[in-house]
This record gives sequence, C-alpha cells and structure tokens, in this order.
Amino acid sequence: MQRIRVLVVDDHRIFAESLAAALAAEVDVDVAAAGSAPAALRTLERAAADGRRFDVLLADADLAAPLMAVPPQGPARDGTPREGPPRGHPLDGIALVSGLRNSHPYLRTVVLADRDDPRRAAAALLAGASGWVAKDSSLSRLLAVIRGVLRDETHLPPALLTGVLRELTAARKHRTESERLVESLTPREREVLRCMVAGLGRKAVAERLFLSPHTVRTHMQNVLGKLGVHSTLAAVALARRAGVGPADLEPATAGPLTMP
Repeated sequence: MQRIRVLVVDDHRIFAESLAAALAAEVDVDVAAAGSAPAALRTLERAAADGRRFDVLLADADLAAPLMAVPPQGPARDGTPREGPPRGHPLDGIALVSGLRNSHPYLRTVVLADRDDPRRAAAALLAGASGWVAKDSSLSRLLAVIRGVLRDETHLPPALLTGVLRELTAARKHRTESERLVESLTPREREVLRCMVAGLGRKAVAERLFLSPHTVRTHMQNVLGKLGVHSTLAAVALARRAGVGPADLEPATAGPLTMP
C-alpha cells in the first residue's frame, strides 16, 4: 500500500495536532504537524534530505508565525532606504504556498480556512494551491480533497466557485494589462524596473548598471510614465502582476560606464 505523507501547518498548535491525529488514524496516511511556517520549512527540508518527502501540505490561510520571505536588508549602498516591497514580513498560508511552489514543486498544497472568501481562495489558487477547504469540514471531506489533489484535481467549495472564477478572470485581465505596459518599456528600462523590484535605490541601480545617477533618474521617470503610475511602490506592484522578477543581487562584475 502506497502511503500518503501529509504535513499540517497551523499556529494554533492544538488544532494542528488534533487534525494530525485524526488523519493518522487512516491506514494509508502518515502525518506530521508544524506550528509555524519556519517549522514547516525545516520539516520539509529534513524529510527531503532523508528521501521521505511529504506529498500534501495543509496550511492555515491565516498563518501568523513570522517567516522571512527574503533576508532583511539594510540601506542601499548609497545610504538611502531601500524601496520596494518589505524585505522581511510575516507570511500567511497563501504566501507560504507561493514560496513552496518553486522550492518544493512536487508538493500538493491545500489551504484551510475559517471562512469562505472568494478573493483569497482565488489568490491561493494563483499562488499554486490545489484546494481551499473549510476548517470545519468533515474528516471524510478533507481526506477526499487530499486524495483528489494527488490526482491533480483542484478542490473548491461549490458555493465559492462562481466568486473564484470571477476573481480569476479579473486577475487575468489585470495581469494582461500589466504585461502590455511592461512590454512598452525599452530593454534598459526593464533592467531598471527589475532593480526597482529588487529594492535598489537610484545610486545602487547606477552602480549596478554602470550608468550615471542622472541617467538612472531619467530611466525611472520614464518607467513610471510608461506604466502610468506615480511611485516606485506602484511600479513594483504592477511589475509583479506582470511576472517581472527582481534583478539578481549577486555582486555585478566591473565594467565601463556606458550610455543608455
């Protein structure tokens, strides 16, 4: 009999352990519980190193334990505060799912929620979750979802389906528009935008791209204008919707000053 390995992640420890105990009563289920996102990541890494990877992760939608999504960084090399999204912040269950999509692509994830919320359920699916299940669902329902996602099924409560489809359609519309705006940028402007997404200040961007600060300022102004936004944070948010990732923050190799 092939056994299913399940990891329950919830910062309400009693709930996590109680659910794990209920699932463990199934003859084909091995289960563990973690009380925080960092604990979950450590458990996943240890299991993978031992050749005993988990198959399904059940994550609390409102997970509150702090997890550093990106190592916190100090000011940019020019001494100015870094712009862009926060470098270290608490992750909820949806953000945890998103991070695991790349680091553990084999893992099926299901979000456990206290309430139905079409917007957050759609966000969970976009983050890579295979299901959204109410915490007060029966054990038989939860087991059906666990087995279903291992067959590459997507599970949502029927009452949420219409709302989730509406949210996904709207998200795709916003993404398409964002992609169109990003495509209007020149290659150099896209490089600058990726640096902005990485949280680099103007002088740091200049050093990285071997440009003058004045030239970088001009590029940043052009980026904001073409994207139709008025701040770096708004540009970063739009870039992320369009799938633009941050610039590689590894030290750049030295090179000559170039013109745009």
